[in-house]
Amino acid sequence: MSTILQCVACLGLLGAVLSCAPRYKGPVSDHFDGKKFFNPGMPERSSGGVLKWLLNRDKGPWPDQPDAYIGPRPAARIEGDSLVVTFVNHSTFLLQTNGLNILTDPVWSERVGPTSWLGIKRHRPPGLKFEELPPIDVVLLSHNHYDHLDLPTLKKLVKAHNPLFVTPLGVSYLPKSVGGRITKELDWGDTLRVNDKLTLTCTQAQHFSNRGLGDREETLWAGYMLDTSYGLTFFCGDSGYGPHFKKIAQQTSGKPIKLALLPIGSYRPEWFMAPVHMSPAGAVQTLLDLNAEQAVGIHFGTFQQGDDGLFEPVTDLKKALQEKKVDEKQFIVPTEGKAMVFN
Repeated sequence: MSTILQCVACLGLLGAVLSCAPRYKGPVSDHFDGKKFFNPGMPERSSGGVLKWLLNRDKGPWPDQPDAYIGPRPAARIEGDSLVVTFVNHSTFLLQTNGLNILTDPVWSERVGPTSWLGIKRHRPPGLKFEELPPIDVVLLSHNHYDHLDLPTLKKLVKAHNPLFVTPLGVSYLPKSVGGRITKELDWGDTLRVNDKLTLTCTQAQHFSNRGLGDREETLWAGYMLDTSYGLTFFCGDSGYGPHFKKIAQQTSGKPIKLALLPIGSYRPEWFMAPVHMSPAGAVQTLLDLNAEQAVGIHFGTFQQGDDGLFEPVTDLKKALQEKKVDEKQFIVPTEGKAMVFN
C-alpha cells in the first residue's frame, strides 16, 4: 500500500475510533450515575486486561464456510399461537407468531465495524436472504455494538419494510439516523405494549456499550421479554452470566418462560470475557436460573470475536448439559436458515 493510501486508511480508522454517541441524559439510577451506565455489583474491566488479552491471544480455528446452508423463503405470516423461530446468524433471529414478524439484532453485512472495510468479517453467510424476508413489523436492538446494530442493514430494513425499532436508553439515535421509526427508549424493567399481539419488557443484561473510544457506557445494553399468544419468549441480547437472571425469572408474575434465546459464543479466554459474554456452561446455568422450558443458542458461528474456535461453543455446550444433567433436547443448537416450530 502506498504512503498516501496508508495515511488515508489511518485517518479513516482514527475518525471511526474517535466517533461517539450523543450522551444520554436522564435521572440517576442503580445502573446510571448521571453520565455513564454500569453493571450493578460488577467492577469495570481495566484497559490493562484488554491489552493483556490482545498480546496473548490463542485463537481456535475458524475456517470460512461460504457454502453453508441458506434456508428457503419464510412464510409471509404465521397465524395462531405457534412460534416459528429461524436463526439467521450471530444474534439475528426471525420470530413469527400470531401474524407478527420480529427481527432481533439484524446483521446482513459482510463485515461489522465502523466502515465497510474496517471490521470483523463473517465466516458463514446469513441463513436467510435479505430479499426473501417476510414483511418485518418490529426490530429489537439490544445495544449499540456493531455486531448487533449494523446500520447498513437497518437502512435496508427501513427502505424495504419500515418496521418499528425498539431500543434501550440512548440507542435510538442510530436507527433514527437512517430514517427508522422509533418507540420511546426503554430502561431495564420498562414495559411496552407494541399492539394487541405483542407486549415486551426491557430486561437487565451484564455487558457494555460503545461505537468508538469516546462513548463507552454512554448508552444502555439490555435484553427483552416478549409476551405473545405463544407465551413468554426471552431474548437475552449480549450478557455475561450473573444473578440478574434469577431476578428476571422472578419478574414474570409466575408466568413460565417457554423459550430463552441465550448466547453461547465469544467466551474465551474466560478470565477476560466472562463478565460480558457467558460461556456455554453459563448459558446452561442461565436456562436453569430462568426455569425456562427450552433454550436456543445464539451469538456463535458467524464472527470470530473471542478466542474460541468455530465449533467450540457447540462442543462445550454438550459437555455443560451433561454435567448439569440437562437433556440436550432442552437446549437447541440452531442451524442457519432452518425454521424451528414451538407450540
